[in-house]
Amino acid sequence: MGGFFGVASKRDCLSDVFFGTDYHSHLGTKRGGIAAYDEGKGLQREIHKIENSPFRTKFERIYETMHGRSAIGCISDSDPQPLLIYSKLGNYAISTIGVINNKEEIVQKYLFAKSCHVNAMSGSQINSTEIVAFLINQKDSIEDGIRFAQEIIDGTASVLILKDNGDIIAGRDLLGRIPITICEGEDGNCVTFETFAAEKLEYTPVRNLGPGEIVKVTADDITTIKEPEKKCRICAFLWTYYGYPTSDYEDINVEIMRYNNGRIMARDEKKPEIFDTIDYIGGMPDSGTPHAIGYSNGCQKPFSRPFIKYTPTWQKSFTVAKQEDRNKVARMKQVAIPGLIRDKKMLLVDDSIVRGTQLRETVKFLYKSGAKEVHMRSACPPIMYSCKYLNFTRTTNEMELVSRRIIMELEGEEGLKHIDEYSDGNTQRGKQLRDLIAKKLGFDSLDFQTLDGMIEAIGLDKEDVCTYCWNGKE
Repeated sequence: MGGFFGVASKRDCLSDVFFGTDYHSHLGTKRGGIAAYDEGKGLQREIHKIENSPFRTKFERIYETMHGRSAIGCISDSDPQPLLIYSKLGNYAISTIGVINNKEEIVQKYLFAKSCHVNAMSGSQINSTEIVAFLINQKDSIEDGIRFAQEIIDGTASVLILKDNGDIIAGRDLLGRIPITICEGEDGNCVTFETFAAEKLEYTPVRNLGPGEIVKVTADDITTIKEPEKKCRICAFLWTYYGYPTSDYEDINVEIMRYNNGRIMARDEKKPEIFDTIDYIGGMPDSGTPHAIGYSNGCQKPFSRPFIKYTPTWQKSFTVAKQEDRNKVARMKQVAIPGLIRDKKMLLVDDSIVRGTQLRETVKFLYKSGAKEVHMRSACPPIMYSCKYLNFTRTTNEMELVSRRIIMELEGEEGLKHIDEYSDGNTQRGKQLRDLIAKKLGFDSLDFQTLDGMIEAIGLDKEDVCTYCWNGKE
């Protein structure tokens, strides 16, 4: 994924950009970077790996060495950025969020055809942000170039640019899958993925950029230079899993959505008699917890935390490269509270079930700690497709998805014609899917939130929300 934060100010803004970018650390684990413009020094840039240490430790002294009244920062889950670009459109720093699925096609059609070249990274890979910059530079203005790049790219591309005069250009992706908010402050203006990052620095959110909208941000003004498109498909996973609890997307808070989502799940529970048998509702920490609180409130059963996630050393288990090591880290993080597990019947709510490998380990851990029954509910529908827009599912092989594996096991290729039925817990195929996943992962029962229930919890029109992971609809 990734996130970015930019400020155009009447004063030195490196401190604001440092803290604002640091508040995006939950969105990426690979690289962090900051670029600044100073009238005397021009454009400056610094990038660090953050795979084994947080952004803060790498950049905490940056505002002592780098200066400028305009700056941008980013957290990247893939390539190093921001990049410094020297082009016919002027010098600028650029950061992007998104995914390019047609890199090879772009390279062949626009790069090699013009006998151009770009830097290669390890493994002969090309930095996605450099591809976006190359496409931008094919046009006569940055705004036309951004729109051109977004139209050519199969995937998603939101862009944040710092020009060599201190202006900031921000462009939201064409379908608005990624949020961008512009904010005003006492000494300037900022652009942010996460609204709370700006608010903590005493900037006031003004409005969300529309899909495909491009704006110029200076210390004194915010000007739209490309009007927004009408069609929006913001990613629903921002609310169910990836978003931070204090985040607002399209003015809808993540934590509140999760409470609503859990309440709706309890309201629509297909086996309500289970409420008479379980001792309490629990949440899979951390993002499953608010869904579980809402579920608990909805069914009026007590909420408890049977285990706590120890995160000072491993904040996210997926930062480890090997699946075997990720599973071990997941086990190491879970610290039991025996008095809340031994001889207890519990219903746990998780934000999603993707591969299922770590959940299997969690169930083993709970039974080893003395649990009597473990029932599981997922706060979103069965994930049937790997995300090709933001890579939320972290895999390009759909057979790694537990739901798809079960379908193949039950019917082979024929089953792929009936994915809608498998998603629906009221159909025979849907019941088979749930029963077999529960058996393989060790649950006493399993069910998923419905797509309609999740959309109801978000509160947006269904046509404005991307649900590709669940139904394959673009």
